[in-house]
Amino acid sequence: MAVDVLILVLISVVLGAFGQVLMKMGLKEKPIDLTQLASLKLFDTLFQRYVFSGVVLYLLAVLLWFVVLSKAELSFAYPLISIAYIITAVMAVFLFGENITIVRWLGIFLIIGGVFLITRS
Repeated sequence: MAVDVLILVLISVVLGAFGQVLMKMGLKEKPIDLTQLASLKLFDTLFQRYVFSGVVLYLLAVLLWFVVLSKAELSFAYPLISIAYIITAVMAVFLFGENITIVRWLGIFLIIGGVFLITRS
């Protein structure tokens, strides 16, 4: 696999993870529930600064992902999205004070092992 494709995957994954974190930050400030998705509250939420920034980053991640999918095998590229789980979990600890249990850490290390094996194939 070409290094440039791997770099694009990593950039896309990092952008997506940061987008998720920003959306979470915004939704902590202004929560929304299922019934509000069909109301004008949705627009207020979408244009809240953190949520909007997160959506923009997520959109950039998707656009880069288009390039990745055009160049890499899906069975190689798609599992690498799991790196975002690691990034978001670690950021959740530092930014939101979330607790990661031993079982979750074990899952994170399994993901790291899986990513290692995929990139070596």
